[in-house]
Amino acid sequence: MKKIVFFDAKDYDIQSFDKANEGGEYEIKYYETRLSMDTVSLAKGADVVCVFVNDDVGADVIDALCKMGVKLIALRCAGYNNVDIERAYGRINVVRVPAYSPYAVAEHAMALLLTSVRRIHKAYNRTRDYNFSLSGLTGFDLHGKTVGVIGTGKIGRIFIDICKGFGMNIICYDKFPQENSGLNYVSLDEIWEKSDIISFHCPLTDENHHMVNGDSIAKMKKGVILINTSRGALIDADALVNGIKERKIGAACLDVYEEESDVFFHDRSGHIIDDDTLARLISMPNVIVTSHQAFLTEEALSNIAETTLNNIKQFFETDRCDNEICYKCQKFGGCPKKHQNKCF
Repeated sequence: MKKIVFFDAKDYDIQSFDKANEGGEYEIKYYETRLSMDTVSLAKGADVVCVFVNDDVGADVIDALCKMGVKLIALRCAGYNNVDIERAYGRINVVRVPAYSPYAVAEHAMALLLTSVRRIHKAYNRTRDYNFSLSGLTGFDLHGKTVGVIGTGKIGRIFIDICKGFGMNIICYDKFPQENSGLNYVSLDEIWEKSDIISFHCPLTDENHHMVNGDSIAKMKKGVILINTSRGALIDADALVNGIKERKIGAACLDVYEEESDVFFHDRSGHIIDDDTLARLISMPNVIVTSHQAFLTEEALSNIAETTLNNIKQFFETDRCDNEICYKCQKFGGCPKKHQNKCF
């Protein structure tokens, strides 16, 4: 029986994985702590470590896992910017869950936008105090507005379909445009200059780190709304604060934050937040922050658990895995093995 050591485990993870493993095919040990050099020793004796977005799977951790004989890193998420893929190549294989519920993330992005535009969060707080005044609650129609969508993978395309339902004008940017998609691809500069709303649905890479910065914000329309349900470091948070203070950015809807790892997924209500930038963002009346919950639906959790365990099963029982990623996949846009065999 293969042993899986599970890091950064939450109650909903344990429930969904126990259900997917109800036949007892795998021995799963759950740890609430995140994976790091301080905790990597907990993986001793494991065949697989299962990690999430804020686990540290850097070079030193990978070296330690290899020394312990761990054979597989199983990401239970789509993004893998927290994994040193180059260090892992040829030493320890990595698999992920590329699409668990693209509807969940796309729908959450639209929920954030509607909440912000129609001031639903403010109205909710008012009526809880029996304040039924409409002062300060004026929003605007989404119909006819231009939305710039950065990233046209599954989530991005579903978000585009939702926007079409609202009668919005849609422009897109993707490093690898979808051929014959009928999408209106434009340059990044056009996204910045023409969009009333910009939504991010792309993975984080070295190339697009802080793609929203002082220079790009300066090119944007006054009053633009930014939505980020992808990865926090796509946006330079300090530049975002400045853009809001200067009235250039009209609103920000954030489900992710670049320094979220010590805050998100935890109850910090009884603590002082040391991150001044995050505290300032949360205090701003035109900023909505949710705690990386866009993925959190019953359907998504079920798909994550089933796909993760299927990845592990396929890896150990065949000479291939459909959802394996490697340095060549990341660097060159595709491994020569093309998932017909393991990447190495």
